[in-house]
Amino acid sequence: MRVFRLNVNGDDLEVAAPAHWTLLEVLRYELGLIGSKQGCDKGDCGACTVLLDGSPVLSCLRLAATAEGHAVVTIEGLMPMHKARGGDGADVVQDAFDRCGALQCGFCQPGMMLSARALLNENPKPTRGEIHDALAGNLCRCTGYTQIVQAVELCVAEAAGVEPAQPAWSADANGKKV
Repeated sequence: MRVFRLNVNGDDLEVAAPAHWTLLEVLRYELGLIGSKQGCDKGDCGACTVLLDGSPVLSCLRLAATAEGHAVVTIEGLMPMHKARGGDGADVVQDAFDRCGALQCGFCQPGMMLSARALLNENPKPTRGEIHDALAGNLCRCTGYTQIVQAVELCVAEAAGVEPAQPAWSADANGKKV
């Protein structure tokens, strides 16, 4: 066993775990932060994505020891951090995913949302292509990505104070918003 000193969701923590454990294993099995999912365990699906110093990383491929001295943010930390910055309710990314119907089974959503949050922190006005690139490491089997991309575009539009483009699925056969 080894004691890891980690900063997770703004809290400085000490946690004992086997030295060979990944960051994902420590987060899920020692800290009880189960929002980051254990999917493929080889870096293909992105379900384990967390933010490390603001950048998305695959926690299943990173030894926990490599996170010492860095800030780790999991999906459980988004809302509290948003509120600490003066926001109300859920982080705008979480809210947009909900409002756009970008939530299906929920397995990939934590990683998707954290990748989207990292993108918007770095580039508050990404193009659709940049959104696709930022989310390319996160696989979803349920939504087909359309509503996920629309959720990120909604965040961009609302931050700019403009009306978001209406998705095709939100209109009836006569083009009226439903």
